[in-house]
Amino acid sequence: MKFADAFTFVFQDPEWFKKIIIPGLIGLLIPIVGQIFLLGWALKVTLNVIRNNPSPLPNMEFGADLGRGFKAWVVGLVYAIPMILFYLPILILGLVASDSGEQSMAVVVAIAGICFGFLMLLYGIVMGLILPAAYARVAVEDSIGAGLAFAEVFRMVKNNLVTYLLILGGTLAASFVASLGSIACGIGILVTVPYSFAIMGHFYGQGYLEAKGLKTL
Repeated sequence: MKFADAFTFVFQDPEWFKKIIIPGLIGLLIPIVGQIFLLGWALKVTLNVIRNNPSPLPNMEFGADLGRGFKAWVVGLVYAIPMILFYLPILILGLVASDSGEQSMAVVVAIAGICFGFLMLLYGIVMGLILPAAYARVAVEDSIGAGLAFAEVFRMVKNNLVTYLLILGGTLAASFVASLGSIACGIGILVTVPYSFAIMGHFYGQGYLEAKGLKTL
């Protein structure tokens, strides 16, 4: 795993600013769709890394990137279903407690919140390990089904757990980088948000190569 490369490869491209500022504008100006587009653009980075492209930072192709991102978004939504199911009891019990006004119900809600919140935390970590493998498969095979091939995705993660733990750490670091854009009246997010997506895309590509026993440049 070339951890540092995921953070530095962007700046090795002489046109790096132009290549990330336009995706950044789209991601900022178009709610929801912009984020799906950015995910698809990041997965083009993943694909370039897997193909050992010496210049993995891609130009945007709105239609193709949006289509790829939508497939990955659907995959992510399916993997998030258990998270939703863990949250529903908290929501339902909270509504019941607010209607009843009884102290005992408040205690039940608090206990349920702790228990289901812990389950959500654990599953959040699992998702953080699984989604990079699933997204990389979507990028390579260009299909929703590839990301939902649960047995293969779980096998990739189980057999390369250290790699995907490093990727989890890298994606958390990338999320922190994205948050730095709130400095300077938020203008910086035009750069830091697409940059963070590019970092994650690079990690996904490296993880796929290691899981498949392939070499990077």
